[in-house]
Amino acid sequence: MATTHELRAEADTAVIAFSVNGRRVVVPSSPLLRLSRVLREDLKLTGTKVGCDAGDCGACTVLLDGEPVCACLVAVGQVAGSDIRTVEGLQQSQAGDRLQQSFLTHGAAQCGACTPGMLVAATALIEKNPAPTESEVMDAIGGVLCRCTGYRKIVAAILDSQSTATAEISPQAGSAVGQRLVRLDGKRKVEGSEIFGADEAPSGALTVRVIRCPYHRARFQLGDLDAFVKDHPGIHAVLTAKDVPGKDCYGVIPRFADQRVFAHREARHRGEAVAAVVGEAEVVEALDPAMFPVVWEELPALKEIDEALAPGAPRIHAHREENVLVSGRVVRGDVDAALAGADITTEGEYETGFVEHAYIEPEAGIARRVGDRIEIQACTQSPYMDRADIATILGIPPEDVRIIPTAVGGGFGAKLDLSIQPFLALAAWHLGKPVRMVYSRTESIVSTTKRHPARMRLRAGCNRDGKLVALDFTADFNTGAYSSWGPTVAARVPVHASGPYYVPHYRALTRAIHTNLVPAGAFRGFGVPQAAIAQEQLYDDLADKVGIDRLEFRILNALDNNTPTVTGQVMGEGVGIRACLEALRPKWQAAREQAADFNSKAGGPFRRGVGVAGMWYGCGNTSLPNPSTVRIGLKCDGRIALHQGAVDIGQGSNTIITQICADALGAPIDCFDLVSGDTAITPDCGKTSASRQTFVTGKAAHMAGNRLRNSIIKLAKGCDCARVHFEDGSVTVEDIDNNRTIALANLPLDEHGYVITAEATFDPPTSPLDQDGRGTPYAVYGYGAHMAEIEVDTELGTVRVLKITAAHDVGRAINPTLIEGQIEGGVAQGLGMALMEEFFPGKGENLHDYLIPSAGDIPPVESILIEDPSPIGPFGAKGIGEQAIIPTAPAILNALHDAVGIRLRKIPATPDRVRAAILAAQKGSERG
Repeated sequence: MATTHELRAEADTAVIAFSVNGRRVVVPSSPLLRLSRVLREDLKLTGTKVGCDAGDCGACTVLLDGEPVCACLVAVGQVAGSDIRTVEGLQQSQAGDRLQQSFLTHGAAQCGACTPGMLVAATALIEKNPAPTESEVMDAIGGVLCRCTGYRKIVAAILDSQSTATAEISPQAGSAVGQRLVRLDGKRKVEGSEIFGADEAPSGALTVRVIRCPYHRARFQLGDLDAFVKDHPGIHAVLTAKDVPGKDCYGVIPRFADQRVFAHREARHRGEAVAAVVGEAEVVEALDPAMFPVVWEELPALKEIDEALAPGAPRIHAHREENVLVSGRVVRGDVDAALAGADITTEGEYETGFVEHAYIEPEAGIARRVGDRIEIQACTQSPYMDRADIATILGIPPEDVRIIPTAVGGGFGAKLDLSIQPFLALAAWHLGKPVRMVYSRTESIVSTTKRHPARMRLRAGCNRDGKLVALDFTADFNTGAYSSWGPTVAARVPVHASGPYYVPHYRALTRAIHTNLVPAGAFRGFGVPQAAIAQEQLYDDLADKVGIDRLEFRILNALDNNTPTVTGQVMGEGVGIRACLEALRPKWQAAREQAADFNSKAGGPFRRGVGVAGMWYGCGNTSLPNPSTVRIGLKCDGRIALHQGAVDIGQGSNTIITQICADALGAPIDCFDLVSGDTAITPDCGKTSASRQTFVTGKAAHMAGNRLRNSIIKLAKGCDCARVHFEDGSVTVEDIDNNRTIALANLPLDEHGYVITAEATFDPPTSPLDQDGRGTPYAVYGYGAHMAEIEVDTELGTVRVLKITAAHDVGRAINPTLIEGQIEGGVAQGLGMALMEEFFPGKGENLHDYLIPSAGDIPPVESILIEDPSPIGPFGAKGIGEQAIIPTAPAILNALHDAVGIRLRKIPATPDRVRAAILAAQKGSERG
């Protein structure tokens, strides 16, 4: 978004000439406008992304006379007579072209939002230094943030860019699964041609801007809006709650829906919308919110869980007693008696804070009204859920709402909830003109969901032989002002808080508590990362008390195919946690010896430690229907259309699901044309969350591929064992006795426009949980274990992670490169959660104050892929996206205890907290 100063300066237009990607351009523009704005809006070079407009993220990096700069910090007047290169022009140099190929080969582009900035920064380095060191690469890309990859594949791609071999793009028919194929959408990402939410603006589109509450809680009174519109030429309308034609109540879980498009008389949290201004871009963007006619009355706000639960506390939602949104419960056996009889017990209380998603792409999109239908093109993780809520808000049938997902520049859960969509829909609906909306970074952070803060209390016991006997777990989650995914967190955590271990007696009770803070929602793991931080540290304490090696303690207690989970579920097959832990054993022993040797010789403030943590995670919804539907069609030219609506937010579903379908059908992967996301042309594949797309949509694609293959064979009157060969305009069915070629051009087309269509739906077999949480909540779990090696500066309190070793049971590695990318990205987010990331509502609402890991923070990550096949998953595959973050933080925190003997009860382990804990431990030792 342009600043007010920029927009007011537009009247002072000058003719500015410079070169872009070798082409001379002349731009009539205010010299004060940002270069990024001119490149994107005037020259339509949208490969240059804008993530913050403050120089914090580096996504807008371009080369200015060969030097990398943030285009958002450069005034266009400063580049007169200069040479600019953007990502679209990198192929003009050998270094840039090779970097783009290397990024594809190494899987260095995931969502793609940071990729242009990374490539440009890397090109500047390689053109000057074709053989850089890893340290030089880290320095070169240090100003460009990535939230997806964990940086390691980016670094590898840059180091190998002058010698890398091109990855295989199209293996033989039937052999795509297991191959390190490049992303099918990767070329668009590295060339800058991928279309994200902010990258298109229809001709004549109006701009939408929301007026938001500046307080955690406030009453408000709107002034004379008609007069405001008349007094501001270029503003077409102001929308408020009275302009919602349908039901003004929505939410991601319908029975808990409690959110309104605009607040009614009282705003429940800072950043809540009260009105939207619609008009010409330059006028709307220049508007000073202080001039908008609204009067605020700040009210006392409930910010802490204890305040919300206190007797007599005002209810944030009148129908929710004690401000409790929902409770969760899983109970087995007699926990109190088992703990009383345990040989060894330990207990602890742990607290985690809000965590911001910090994806590089802020929310953005466009909308248009087409007759009595509405079309919205925007970044989203859940197009069909969006469709349902927008239909409710507008009061029209869902079939009259079309959601067209753009590429998504990172989501991690927050783009499951509606953000810009209701405002776009209402503006386009009422004004009958196309509209556009792009959140600023501050607006994104202020108004969108966060990871739930958690306060957890645990007590565990084991026998002298180290076998767990009981765990008592209680947790309260600050779910903020609205429900969002609070019910899912409260339901999922009790199932998982045992960890992937056999616990005979178990009690887990959770609550989601309303406060007057920004809503907490889905964030990679749905509460399980918070629970793992507590439970895995407690298990370390138990192992120490009983005198058993911490890794061996976990191996001893690990679930197997025949031991029941805390819900009583016996998997029978595919429980790979023990294999993951055992894969770490030789590395654990070596790392422990090296750390002990270092500590025995170190004379300064540095101490090293090694920590381990296990995890498990159920793929898909908890004890709820979770279907995906895939349609596949044989075209008359012999190509195959794959209609799958699994939104790829960087995890690689576009590629993974195509690999699965191709092998099920027995077709080469380059025969496929992917039709994805659009609710008008693609069946519902459910939301992209809960590590469900590879498993659920992948299974539906597998089934649809098999059905199409069988239909083709039936058409040729072949036997079940026949092979199908796909050629231009024909298919050949190769049977034991003969071959038959079927020309497709003259065959009739079905209702979908294909020669043959196959469709399949898969819904994982689960069952509801009873009042004690007994049942089958998930059909498949993923398992994993991480080992962290760290170094602590005891004088400064800083923690440096030296290496993470990550073993994950993925069932079947459909694409190892993409799986490694998910693991490395999860490690980076887990490291941030452990050591630096904590959001305070009302403070640090930008990427300068809210710190996420940069390239220099991420150590080498060694991935060990275990393949213990699921009997249900496609080719045995399980999920990996959310699993990858869960064990990282507890492994680091256990390593911190190993290094300096402290347990931090409040996370993250920032230097001040670490130093304070070290000093407290020293004083305690002196008193002792």
